[in-house]
Amino acid sequence: MPKISKKAEIMPASPIRKLVPFADAAKKRGVKVYHLNIGQPDIATPQVMLDALKNYNEKVIAYSNSAGNESYRKVLVDYYKSINIDVTVDDIIVTEGASEAIMFAMQTCLDDEDEIIIPEPFYANYNGFANSSGIKVVPIVSKIETGFALPPAADFEKVITPKTKAIMICNPNNPTGYLYSKEELEILAKLALKYDLFIFADEVYREFCYDGEKHYSVMNLPGLENNVILFDSVSKRYSACGFRVGCMVSKNKDVIKAAIKFAQARLSPPSFGQVAAEACQFVKPEYFDAVLKEYDARRNVVYEAINNMKGAFCPKPKGAFYIVAKLPIDDADKFAKWLLEDFQINGETVMVAPATGFYSTPESGKNEVRISYVLNVNDLAKAMDCLKAALKVYPGRTIE
Repeated sequence: MPKISKKAEIMPASPIRKLVPFADAAKKRGVKVYHLNIGQPDIATPQVMLDALKNYNEKVIAYSNSAGNESYRKVLVDYYKSINIDVTVDDIIVTEGASEAIMFAMQTCLDDEDEIIIPEPFYANYNGFANSSGIKVVPIVSKIETGFALPPAADFEKVITPKTKAIMICNPNNPTGYLYSKEELEILAKLALKYDLFIFADEVYREFCYDGEKHYSVMNLPGLENNVILFDSVSKRYSACGFRVGCMVSKNKDVIKAAIKFAQARLSPPSFGQVAAEACQFVKPEYFDAVLKEYDARRNVVYEAINNMKGAFCPKPKGAFYIVAKLPIDDADKFAKWLLEDFQINGETVMVAPATGFYSTPESGKNEVRISYVLNVNDLAKAMDCLKAALKVYPGRTIE
């Protein structure tokens, strides 16, 4: 029998999705599962975007431009201008979600065996994208005790080699909810200029910042025009994950010129998704006001509940809609599976994402889980009650 590739063998399973069969089995047994494992918002997609699909009347569903419809890219230019980012339609390539944008950038900017530095924990699929692109992720640890703040510049410099080509961040961060400050981004800017590196920035959670904090984009770092590549998406911003529309943005003309060849190879981004995404220009500011207020309330429910559980701790996130919590457990993967296979209270249980999958360093995150606070406040409160009860009886608990 022919063998599969080495890439396939080492391709990591998603910590977010790998436990789905156990959740499905629990549901078949009649157990209600509170899904805290995945960043799938339950907020309604703006009606104006749905109406754009309903009103679509073209007779042929044709390929779009490989770089994305120019009409949609013009909408993006206006959107970025509204948040003080000055770009043109020629600086933007529309992609199938931010995921494809990241892969295009990795394939465009790094050769086989080149290295990209990423503070961990980080979005688990970065590992998969790097593996698919033949490059190496070099992690540096950010710690829960510091709220997952950016590690010092010295930590980056310790791992920079001739193979290092890029540094990547997610801001606000998935999975931690940490919001990088302008000062922290300026540290990365100095490193990029000193070592001639790209900065990859995943900013898909830009709108979700709390406690009066403001997001600062890497696109506004002076002197970094040729170093920065921005990744964006409508998935979280407009609660429209299934549209699968994202983009990569860069003022580096060589990067865009090369990346478009990868875009051409996959033909085009989704036509229907772009029709809906283009209608985002008609979404009123009140939409975001209500969404932010709702997520802030959800965040507070989870943050307060976790820190009131014996032996548990989580820092208060400033952005996105995730929390990484340290729990009194021996093994997060075992615990997450146990919750679905062996635990229920009043016919209910919770599904969490083991944090081990968000680290690249072996054995890291073994007593941590990521929680997505994408459920309504009442369901989140019930889910926290389930989690609290589970921690009291889990066989691998580390406190009595």
